[in-house]
Amino acid sequence: MESLSSSLKKKATEQHYRAEVMIAGEQLRLRLHDGKLIKDRRFHLRTYPNCFVAKELTDWLIDHKEAPDRETGIRLMQKLMDHYIIHHVCDEHSDYKDAKLLYRFRKDDGTFPLSKDVKVFMRGQSLYEKLVSMEESILKVREENSVKYQRTFLGCEMVDWLVQEGEVENRQEAVELGQALLEHGIIQHVSNRHHFFDSDILYHFWINFRRRRRLTELLNENSSRALSESPDSPFCLRKLNPDPGNTSFLSVQTNKEIKIVSAVRRSSITSLSGNSNPYFSAAPTLVFPPVAECNPKSVLKRPVTNEELLSPGAPYVKKTLTVCQFVFSVNGACVLHLDYQTISSLIMTGPRTLVMEVMEASDE
Repeated sequence: MESLSSSLKKKATEQHYRAEVMIAGEQLRLRLHDGKLIKDRRFHLRTYPNCFVAKELTDWLIDHKEAPDRETGIRLMQKLMDHYIIHHVCDEHSDYKDAKLLYRFRKDDGTFPLSKDVKVFMRGQSLYEKLVSMEESILKVREENSVKYQRTFLGCEMVDWLVQEGEVENRQEAVELGQALLEHGIIQHVSNRHHFFDSDILYHFWINFRRRRRLTELLNENSSRALSESPDSPFCLRKLNPDPGNTSFLSVQTNKEIKIVSAVRRSSITSLSGNSNPYFSAAPTLVFPPVAECNPKSVLKRPVTNEELLSPGAPYVKKTLTVCQFVFSVNGACVLHLDYQTISSLIMTGPRTLVMEVMEASDE
């Protein structure tokens, strides 16, 4: 049986650390939204949506015991900047400064880079959530060499499950997926000796996606020791309303509505995605909990006046609708080549009922 090389172990440990940074950053983002530190802010006659003040965040980290002092707080946020989790709103500063400067989470403005490594991470998170949510899950506490391991499974069990659930087409593809998950530090042989095989070797999920992270863990980059189990975080990653074949990276707080900025500066990194990879039938995208369901037919059955919409007790609910698509045409007029002001003018001066055609972005 082939053993893991030292170089492969090192790569898996590095990828595991990157995954931990992404999870810790996402949990922090949700906490800051919940605490109203992330909000629209105005500076020099311009409004910057969904951002935070660096100095205020450093204060918050100390107050909430996420950092013992300001220097540590700066180091923690620099880690998030180095891993493309946050950035300066105008991309004018490559480092995190403890000052009255505005920063933003890339997931809040659509610039979070979807590299191949991130896609594998999202696929692993999707499989994990699906497995832990099942009543008869293959993930169990098992013992090997007098040591108990959490969230374990046999290699052949995982292959069987992937094929039965339609996650892959055949056993060979299942093995390739398992090997990718292991190389990215998501799963691991319990003794860290073997690669992934379709056999009775015992593996476990190295990452507990639901565990609440302490930001100071990010400073232990070279430590690969297993962290103690802790209760699920209320700001953890979850799979909401799972759709077959959807490998999106989802986060929760079902009772919160977070507005996503769709317009960003050209200097922002919009994608680091590489070539197509065999583990995804379609390019995954960052998806957020649905904030509104729109059924145009229910509105277009008859004309609706402004007075009806604004009257107290009217059967209409104001919600935030996030559109992550390119507008191709408005009322039959192509607008791809037009600037923002011209498109806004068409919408404002046009009829109340708009017919808009959109195009979806693709990494292919």
